Amino acid sequence: MAHTLETLQQWIDGSQNIVFFGGAGVSTESGIPDFRSVDGLYHQQYPYPPETMLSHSFLISHPEEFFKFYREKMIALWAKPNPAHEKLAELEQVGKLKAVITQNIDGLHQMAGSREVLELHGSVHRNYCSKCGKAHPISFIVESTGVPICEACGGVVRPDVVLYEEGLNSDVMNQAVSYLRQADILIIGGTSLVVYPAAGLINYYRGSKLVLINKASTSMDARANLVISKPIGEVLGQIKIPH
Repeated sequence: MAHTLETLQQWIDGSQNIVFFGGAGVSTESGIPDFRSVDGLYHQQYPYPPETMLSHSFLISHPEEFFKFYREKMIALWAKPNPAHEKLAELEQVGKLKAVITQNIDGLHQMAGSREVLELHGSVHRNYCSKCGKAHPISFIVESTGVPICEACGGVVRPDVVLYEEGLNSDVMNQAVSYLRQADILIIGGTSLVVYPAAGLINYYRGSKLVLINKASTSMDARANLVISKPIGEVLGQIKIPH
């Protein structure tokens, strides 16, 4: 660990174009459960599998059950940024990190101070009427009961998150590809790299400093130039940033 951390520190010290690509493991250290680990949503008991309950068709066919599950399991307003979020924000502030590309929908990167955050799967903090498009804050979803209804037109107010069966935002994807192609260091953290098309984005990275930080091994470990099998917050928390 000491040797790999030293290497990571040297690479960061010598770079002005770092991109971070992160998944659910970045937020588990803030207390938000992921999907696939032992304590994740896929290992809990529900009337339907989580991927069914978080699908577009389930939202349409079972809206009350969708919003009950969504409020209970997808919204975590109590969560606070951890050392991973904070260190990435610091790296951006000193001009080293150019963008955070995240699969998370919790908004913790922005809460920590990151500005250039590309949210591949959307955000719980944005909601809109599926009929008239009117924007609604997260408080509207939290404070409503049953199916949240737009006061302007009577349409269903849904979260601006990418549900199963829905495609990713092409503008966000194109931005992510642009950042990845230009990066000299790509740090991937807290993701099992099994969710596509998001995981496929890393194929656009053309540099020679691919860093993988994840508690469990991934299918991309063999391609990485540096693999650190530790929690992402624990690792990034030890990085020193010149001011």
